[in-house]
Amino acid sequence: MKKKIACLHAHYSNIQYIQNALTSDELELVHFVDPGLMSRITSDNNFDEGQAKNKVIEQIEWIAQANVEVILITCTNYIALLEENRLHTSIPIIKIDEPFFSSVCSITEPQVLLFTNPATVEGTISRLNEFASIQDKPIHIEARVIENTFELIMQGKNEQYVEELSKYLKGILASEKNKKISVAQLSMVESAVKVEQELNVKIGNPLDSLIIHFESLLLN
Repeated sequence: MKKKIACLHAHYSNIQYIQNALTSDELELVHFVDPGLMSRITSDNNFDEGQAKNKVIEQIEWIAQANVEVILITCTNYIALLEENRLHTSIPIIKIDEPFFSSVCSITEPQVLLFTNPATVEGTISRLNEFASIQDKPIHIEARVIENTFELIMQGKNEQYVEELSKYLKGILASEKNKKISVAQLSMVESAVKVEQELNVKIGNPLDSLIIHFESLLLN
């Protein structure tokens, strides 16, 4: 019998990444998408953090009633806002950034962690530092935002988004060869894989570590 996984995304473009990566005879994926929360966080000055946290709780509890066994959250901002102690559900929640954090913390060299969405940086880095501290893993991370790109994907300009990211990745790989490079957001994976294949390099991304995590989950 298939394990039914609910996937909560902040943008429709993330569906294809998860669907392609986790398609299995043993998994049934059900996708829930709400780009509105991220839009309000970034554009509505009257929409405060408390309201955002309430909305995330509301979403998770609504999804939990959809007869699913696991909930996967693919948006790092949703994860940062989630207060699990307020949830009235015992359904396991997988946060896409935690397997990724484990991968990042296994690297001892200086690392550059790239973002396109400025609103996700503070929450992600805070959670990463907390994760590294708990695991007692010293990390040397520099977070950078690739400016003026996130609005492209929010406008549905996916091809332009991929090209802009690819160009930036190639530039940083050429200029900072002594540093490990990772992309922090699911929407950045396509560009990372494209550049990996073109230049025969390794760029860390949250999807690779998530696949390994799910393989382990299915074995248990």
